[in-house]
Amino acid sequence: MKLSILMPVYNEEARLPDALKQALAVDYPCEIELVVVDDGSQDGTGQILAAADDPRLRPITHPRNQGKGAAIKTAVAEATGDYMVILDADLEYDPNDIPRLLDPVLDGRAEVVYGNRTFGSHSSFSFWYVMGNKAVTTAANMMYNCYLGDLETCFKLMPLALYRSLDVKSKGFGMEAEVTGKLLRRKHRPFEVPISYAARTREEGKKITWKDGVEALWILFKERIRKPPANA
Repeated sequence: MKLSILMPVYNEEARLPDALKQALAVDYPCEIELVVVDDGSQDGTGQILAAADDPRLRPITHPRNQGKGAAIKTAVAEATGDYMVILDADLEYDPNDIPRLLDPVLDGRAEVVYGNRTFGSHSSFSFWYVMGNKAVTTAANMMYNCYLGDLETCFKLMPLALYRSLDVKSKGFGMEAEVTGKLLRRKHRPFEVPISYAARTREEGKKITWKDGVEALWILFKERIRKPPANA
C-alpha cells in the first residue's frame, strides 16, 4: 500500500521546515509520498519548498491563495497513493500518529479512519473554539444519526479513490464538513483513533474563525437533505 500525505500550506515559513522534517522522519509501515501545495504564500514558503531535498516530497504551487479545500483538491489530483491523509503544516498535529491511523486499515477493520483529538487546557486554542467544534460535531451526529467524536479533525484517512468520488466543492475550511457529510450520507462511518493535539494561538497564525463553524453547519444540512449518488 502507498500512502499520500497531503499538506496544504499558506504563509507557514516559520513552521514549514519543522513540519516537513517531522513528516518525513516518521517510520511508516508502508511507502509514502508527501504532496505539498503552496497555496499562494506571500512569505518564504516557496523558497523553503524549492530547497527541500527528498525524493518523497512533491511540491506544487498555486499562483494565488484559493483556500484549504482548493489546495487539497489539487493535491488529490496529483497524488499517486492508494490511501490519503491530510496533514496541516502548522505543527498542531503529530505525524507520528499517522501509523496509528493506518493500523485499522492494514488489519482490515476499517476503510475510513479519523483522528479524534483530546482537548485539554494545555492543548486547546480557546474555550469557544472547543465548544464550537463540539457543537458542529454534535449537530452532525444528530443529523446523520451517528456518534462521531471530532468532525473537524484534520486527520482524515481514506482511499484516494473514495475521496475523489466525493467531488468536494468547498474551497475553504468548509471542506471538513463537506467530506464528513458526504461520507455519512453514503453510510461510511469513520473508525476513530485517539491522537495528540497542540493548538496554536491566533497570534501564532490560527486561521479558522466562528464564521467557518456557521458555514460547516450549513454544509452539513445541505448534504443531509441531498440524495446520495446512485453508485455510492
